This record gives sequence, structure tokens and C-alpha cells, in this order.
Amino acid sequence: MAGALEILSRVHDALRREPIIEAASHVILLDFEDGVLTIEGEVGSIAAKKLALERAAAQRGVSALVDRLHFARARSMTDDEIRSHTCEMLAAELAFFECTILSRERGRVEVVRTAVVSSQWTIEVSVDEGVVTLDGDAPSLAHKRLAGVMAFWVPGSRDVVNGLGVLPPEEDSDEEVNEGVRLALEKDPFLDAVDIRSTVQRRVVTLRGVAHSDAQKEMAEMDAWAVFGVDFVVNELVVREARAQPQI
Repeated sequence: MAGALEILSRVHDALRREPIIEAASHVILLDFEDGVLTIEGEVGSIAAKKLALERAAAQRGVSALVDRLHFARARSMTDDEIRSHTCEMLAAELAFFECTILSRERGRVEVVRTAVVSSQWTIEVSVDEGVVTLDGDAPSLAHKRLAGVMAFWVPGSRDVVNGLGVLPPEEDSDEEVNEGVRLALEKDPFLDAVDIRSTVQRRVVTLRGVAHSDAQKEMAEMDAWAVFGVDFVVNELVVREARAQPQI
């Protein structure tokens, strides 16, 4: 069996070979002991984080991962600000009107909004050093995925731990993952997704159709990466700027 130094060297090489990770531009620390690889530091995006974890876990000799890897904040925000923004977004979203939204701060739980219709579903939001944790139960896998994506959208977040359960339990599938992707694209207030199509095969998302700018193309890809259960995103969107409407 390979020694710890050899395994660490293979992991480093795998991370450097993946351009999205940009390992040379970020500090990624690795530690290996008894088959367990600990990976920590900061990368540039959720895509880079997911790929780093996947590339590391794929190396021979790595039997388990300890994930302490985060992505860079888009904006500096305090934990209180991140928690408040996340709770407000969830409370305002029509899809969560059957859920009670809770905010947890230093062991104290506050009701942000009670469910419009009495139900068993609750979404509890807590934040620690920029990492958003979602606990409770959601009505479906689609709801769970949408809640996670919305937490990613808060610009101060460094990571999202989506611990939501689903009541009643549902069996996951590529179709369920694609429903989550579609919801994320449609709900993003800054994205025009009317001409964007998505398919999922073995947890790999392919985006096809038209984006109306390079920024919109990148935004759609990041939304897909943020969906719980997505392992990779193939972005085949064509950039075609929207035509100006004729003046009447």
C-alpha cells in the first residue's frame, strides 16, 4: 500500500491538473492518516470545491474525507447578516410558505415566519464563520435543493451544509436532481433562464440553449453547481445577446 507522502503527492497533482480548482492561486492544506484525508483551505467557487473533493476522494488509498474546504466570499458579511439574509429569502419564497423558518443564534432559536398552513416542516438556519447550516425537514427533495441554492446565493456565505431531511422520504434520482437544477435556474432573480435547458445523467448536469451574456452563462453554471447532488456541470450554452425591443 502506498505511504502517506505518496498519497498526498498524488492528491496535490490531481488538484493542480484541474484548471477550475486553480490550486496554484489558493491555499489548500492536506493531511492524511489511516486512510482519512483532511482537506482544508479556500477555493474560488462552489465548482472548485466540489471538484477538489471529487479529485481527492478518487485517489487510491483515500477511504474517507474530512471536508474543511470553503469558497471565497463574494462580499464581506458578518454571520448575523448572512443568517438574516438567508432567513429573509426563505421566508419570502412562495415555495416555502408551508415551512416554518427558524433562526438559530448561539443556542437560541427565533421564529422568523410561521408556516402559512399548519405543517410539520421547518427550516432552521444557523451560521458559523460564514458557513450556513440548514436543519429541519422539507416537503420534498426539490425544496431541500432550492433552500440550499438560496443559501449559496447570499454573497457572504463561504459554504452551505444542507442537513435538511425530507418528509415523507423520497428516493433520489437524476430526474429529481434535474428538477432541482430547473428550480435554481428559474428562481435566480438575476438570471434569464427562459432559453436554457438542462439534462442530468449520473449526477452530471448539461446546460444547453442560449444565455444572453457571458455573465449569464457563468451564472447559470454556478447555479447548477450549487444544487445538492450535482457532481459535474457541462456548460454548452451559446452566448447570444438579447435583441433590443423596437421603440413604438
